[in-house]
Amino acid sequence: MRPRVSTAQSQEPRTSRRRAPIAITIGIVAALVIAFFVFAGIYADIRWYDQLGFLEVLTTEWITRIVLFLIGFTAMALPVWLSIQIAYRTRPVYAKLNSQLDRYQEIFEPLRRLAMYGIPAVLGIFAGVSTASRWDSVLVWLNRTPFGTTDPQFGFDIGFYVFELPFYRSIVGFASAVVLLSGLLVIATNYLYGAIRVSGREVVISKAARIQIAITAGVYLLLQAVSIWLDQYATVTEQGSLITGASYTDVYATIPGRQILSVIAAVVAVLFLVTAIIGRWRLPLVGAVLLIISSLLIGSLYPWVVQRFQVDPSARALEAPYIERNIDLTRDAFGVADIEEIPYEAKTDAEPGALRSDAATTASIRLMDPAVISPAFRQLEQFRQYYQFPETLDVDRYEIDGQSQDTVVAIRDLNLEGLNDAQTWFNSHLVYTHGYGLVAAAGNQRSSDGQPVFLESGIPSTGDLPEFEPRVYFGENSPDYSIVGAPEGTAPIELDYPSGGEGEPQQTTFTGDGGPVLDNVFTKLVYALKFQSEQIFLSDQVNDQSQILYDRNPIERVQKVAPYLTLDSDTYPTVVNDRVVWVVDGYTLSDQYPYSNKVSYSEAISDSEGVQQPLAFDEVNYIRNSVKATVDAYDGSVTLYAWDTEDPILETWQKVFPAAIRPISEMSGELMSHVRYPADLFKMQRAVLGRYHVTDPVTFYSREDAWTTPLDPTQSQATALLQPPYYLTMQMPGQDQPSYSIYSTFIPEARGSNSRNVLRGYLAVDSNAGSVDGEKAEDYGKLRLLVLPEDEQVPGPGQVQNTFNSDPTVSQSLNLLKQGQSDVINGNLLTLPVGGGLLYVQPVYVRSTGETSYPLLQKVLVAFGDEIAFQDTLDEALNVLFGGDSGAAAGDEEVEPTTPDGGDTGGDGTGTDTPTTSDSEVQSLLNRARQALDDKQQALQDGDWAAYGAADAELAQIISELIVLADQGASTTDTPATEAPSTESPSNG
Repeated sequence: MRPRVSTAQSQEPRTSRRRAPIAITIGIVAALVIAFFVFAGIYADIRWYDQLGFLEVLTTEWITRIVLFLIGFTAMALPVWLSIQIAYRTRPVYAKLNSQLDRYQEIFEPLRRLAMYGIPAVLGIFAGVSTASRWDSVLVWLNRTPFGTTDPQFGFDIGFYVFELPFYRSIVGFASAVVLLSGLLVIATNYLYGAIRVSGREVVISKAARIQIAITAGVYLLLQAVSIWLDQYATVTEQGSLITGASYTDVYATIPGRQILSVIAAVVAVLFLVTAIIGRWRLPLVGAVLLIISSLLIGSLYPWVVQRFQVDPSARALEAPYIERNIDLTRDAFGVADIEEIPYEAKTDAEPGALRSDAATTASIRLMDPAVISPAFRQLEQFRQYYQFPETLDVDRYEIDGQSQDTVVAIRDLNLEGLNDAQTWFNSHLVYTHGYGLVAAAGNQRSSDGQPVFLESGIPSTGDLPEFEPRVYFGENSPDYSIVGAPEGTAPIELDYPSGGEGEPQQTTFTGDGGPVLDNVFTKLVYALKFQSEQIFLSDQVNDQSQILYDRNPIERVQKVAPYLTLDSDTYPTVVNDRVVWVVDGYTLSDQYPYSNKVSYSEAISDSEGVQQPLAFDEVNYIRNSVKATVDAYDGSVTLYAWDTEDPILETWQKVFPAAIRPISEMSGELMSHVRYPADLFKMQRAVLGRYHVTDPVTFYSREDAWTTPLDPTQSQATALLQPPYYLTMQMPGQDQPSYSIYSTFIPEARGSNSRNVLRGYLAVDSNAGSVDGEKAEDYGKLRLLVLPEDEQVPGPGQVQNTFNSDPTVSQSLNLLKQGQSDVINGNLLTLPVGGGLLYVQPVYVRSTGETSYPLLQKVLVAFGDEIAFQDTLDEALNVLFGGDSGAAAGDEEVEPTTPDGGDTGGDGTGTDTPTTSDSEVQSLLNRARQALDDKQQALQDGDWAAYGAADAELAQIISELIVLADQGASTTDTPATEAPSTESPSNG
């Protein structure tokens, strides 16, 4: 009689059978969807790189990653799988197991096959991903280029440390991880199946397990011997307590100790291999214990004893040779070895005519601060709410009327947020596609009311710059993507630029080759998925001639085609060969240059203009400005030029990507005239020179003459941000004529309450690359360091700013300027080596508190030594400062003076009409009086009564002249001379 099966029991398998195909189908569909999304991303990348002409970069990276993934996967998965298989197949068949192991086997046995293949596969995937991420280090090892110089400790070429040693150490580390994981899994497998049994205090190991474990341990220790041997070479790149590189203790204790430990580890490895044959564990175990003890004694204790009892008592003498190595190689690695140090006996007395020999420099002093005047650009040149300018503008130079003119420049870029309710998909991606025009203002001029003097402005663009294509499809603030282009004869829909008055806006159609073409349904679908926008696929405005522009930021664009470069944090626009191009500086970095001090890249380049986030590769000790890149603002084309032709790292990458980088000979002279010495490189070099301007090891060890970059005096003290370097056209001592340069200053390194804000050094580098096709100017990149004597108290930027802020005359004038709900903004404090000393110049801006206000340049502060002047123009301020005649004319001498209340220059009839020249004469006399008082006091201290009488007579004469000026001023105003001038503005009654 057949047993009766319940209905529920019979239906359950049927339901399971029905669900299985559905689950499989869902899984297949999900896998296909995921695969299509992955493929869409790959396809989009291929189209982007191919359109730009850098497909070689993408394919080389991908192929390398794939090959390395397979190598890493195989190198991990295969040994692990073999180890598990050998341990399982050589297990004891009739091993006596305890009850707990029996339960473990019952649980594990159903999963055994999955585990034996799954564990190696999972470990292999992780290893493959890790290996693939090192594609760049593998490529540079395969294509390495010698540096041509050797390290002073081992005599190897520098390239061994930069290219080879990191690669070899990573190989050994990877192999050690493979062997260690294999060994652990071998032990676990043998224990689970009884090849290793613990009986009381006795451990019983089968012969097969003993052989496998002993060989695995021996191989692991051999790898450790190799690793320890390689570690001795790493001492020349490791950061020590005093220097980077091998010190006395390293040379005489650490390096020999690692050599000995490497030999001991190799001997113990051999003992383990012998154990695999003879089966006796005593010798390798004793050897392993001795290795551990030796590592503690030789690797740790002995170097400590040498350092504590031999080096520390005589550190300055014993460490001197190694400090000298550190100094020399650090200066080489950061490109400052050839710096020209110039002793500079800076004058502090402002004498009449002192600037006569520096007339060309004073005529180029930049008064327009690019970090302050952006609101002026927005109010005067933005025109529409959908345009914008960056918060900090850029500095460039152009030849105007045969003269080089420093300029402040900016791109009028798009701001889609300004569309408000009109920010539809059609408008945001099809109509408003590009910015328009480059706006340039003279750096050393202002209008009569304090506005910038524009050299290029308006829509359409007009001015003194060469004619250029004004449309900016690729900028720092361009939309994430735009769709442009159309068949010939189609009515344009892109807004070109707004028309003034009652005219209609102008339309245009992009005609360049700026992005992948959406010429088929599949491509449209791919980009609709990429940007998660079905309109790309559905819109009838997207046709076979349409191009999609994306990844439009110049820095991001260059980074994608040159992933081996670290890019400067700032890019700037310039007009070259009738096009607006963005110039981007690229660096090659390393942290493996022997004996070179390591510097935090992000900390070194952070200042009041921007705080940088730490990079993944942040501690570096070698840097070169190896590449100059340009990005065409119209079609986005990227061009890389090999700038530092002697950089071995760049030569290595040129072997990897032979067609990606063009030679410097292809650079046009016009482009040459606009490239500059990059700011981030200069910041790194000034960070290094704070200590490494000292070349004497004894002085270096004592840190007697350590410098630092001053804090930005225009910022709040709570921020503690460094003063940024500034680009200026000036003539340094040792130069025959002014040159476009970048400079920074040094003050003594802060030491608590003893820190002083006095100048100790002035660093400048020639930033003018010339204007000859494919040829750098001879002096480009020439570093000059003015070293001031320690007995001269030349005020630093902080002292000068404090003097400006505390001076009664300046404070009174600033209070007048602040009337009428206005703010006073101190511009950048510039320092120039002129007149035999150091001249400080600071523009002062006034800005009302209204929403549509912008800063107007109203005053200029200058200082030389302890003397200051504060006038409407730089020309007047210099004349006052230097006794009535500076000997040189500044670029703003023709500016009309402003009224004391800081209002409109036309006045309202309520202010005084006292000529500004009277103020200048008064200030000049006050400066003379201050000097006479100082001379009088000094003569009194010296007992020189003749000099005392002369100074007293000079002071009496000055007082008489002041009285005459005061009487003249009283006769030209309704306010009696005995009354204090009113400080109320007309608006306050």
